[in-house]
Amino acid sequence: MTDTFAAQLRQLSSADDFLQFFGVPHDKAVVNVSRLHILKRFYQYIRQEPNLPEDNEQALYQCYRTLLIKAYGDFVKSTPAQEKVFKVFQDVDGHQHVTLQNLKATLPSQGGSVPSYTVPAVPAAPHAA
Repeated sequence: MTDTFAAQLRQLSSADDFLQFFGVPHDKAVVNVSRLHILKRFYQYIRQEPNLPEDNEQALYQCYRTLLIKAYGDFVKSTPAQEKVFKVFQDVDGHQHVTLQNLKATLPSQGGSVPSYTVPAVPAAPHAA
């Protein structure tokens, strides 16, 4: 008995698994750097595809394969930071800016003062006799 295409997809857990399942030739070095980015982009392409052949598993396999090749190709010619798949790369080119006001807002309410901390004393080392 053969598994359905959907059941086979559920068994895949890594970019390597997907690339192997769909028979996509790939460079291991590219996958090592961009594995999550490739899968996220693949998912984005699937969601953007208006004409998925849902009633034909063979056609759906071919469509998914084409989209995975496209997703993988994005990272062959570019970097994760340039492609901006994840939010951290979308926000101000991957740089976070923290203002003094942001930092003050995270402090516990103590009338605007910075909390003080006492460092416990370290016992002196015993002297050799």
